Amino acid sequence: MQRLVDGELSVREFSLHESGTVAIRLSTPQIPGEIFLWQDGALHQVTHTNDVLLGERRLAAVKNVTFPSADGTEIEGFIFTPPDYDPREKYPTILRIHGGPVSQYDFSFNRDAQLFAANGYVVVVANPRGSSGYGQDFSAVLFAEWGVKDFEDVMAAVDYAIAEGYSDPERLGVGGWSYGGILTNYVITRTDRFEAAITGASEVNYAANYGHDHYQLQWELELGLPWENREAWEKISPFNNVGKITTPTLVMGGKEDWNVPIQNSEQLYQALRRRGITTQLVVYPDESHGISRPSFQKDRYERYLAWYDTHVRAE
Repeated sequence: MQRLVDGELSVREFSLHESGTVAIRLSTPQIPGEIFLWQDGALHQVTHTNDVLLGERRLAAVKNVTFPSADGTEIEGFIFTPPDYDPREKYPTILRIHGGPVSQYDFSFNRDAQLFAANGYVVVVANPRGSSGYGQDFSAVLFAEWGVKDFEDVMAAVDYAIAEGYSDPERLGVGGWSYGGILTNYVITRTDRFEAAITGASEVNYAANYGHDHYQLQWELELGLPWENREAWEKISPFNNVGKITTPTLVMGGKEDWNVPIQNSEQLYQALRRRGITTQLVVYPDESHGISRPSFQKDRYERYLAWYDTHVRAE
């Protein structure tokens, strides 16, 4: 196989013309998705949708890194540093976890990480086990064993950032959406290293979702029936370890989410509030698994920053 378009970039879609010219939707760490043509052995940018905006902004520098997990498995990730980054300083740091878990961080533009970096944070993202891009076995490690190897992998990412001098170990935050929120729930039940967490559109009490979300076949294939194999369901439920959480946690989701129903977020919030842990529940009306209304997207980003600024950056 000959790879025509290669390098530190991400291609999400393409269309091949009979002439041999290929139209590509391409992104890089510094360029949100634009249309390029592969023509006569070279790439030519066709659209410049974001040029004016980017001309008014300073972006984070993005470094592709690899590091060993607890068992020696090599994990890939990226570190985003603020535009005014000074290597002599150690920065408040956000561990941002991707959804899926069958997904991956790549060389595409990462708006969440760029936003955090623009506001003075180092941002650490990683592709823990369960992620795409590293083979079937790498993804299948999580089968009926959520929150174990993937937890070790994202914690190794944080340890790497600290060891390399990017991050202040006393000012750490964690968060994610969908499986990113799910793994965040495992993180805060297993460690108190983080000053704040944001868990979005997440699950925490899996048996409660049987017959309620849209994963019935997946649940049965992976865990069996909850009345026949309840131990497997309870084993992976962070709700059973809510009593160990000490991290201030912002809980978010869409009211009409049938992918990951909001009831689990409500249960997590109720448990945290009952225990006296600093928490807040934000539910967006008429929204599903992704938040699509622009005013709600803006609100969500503002809440992200306010939560981390209050609990992570504060001296």
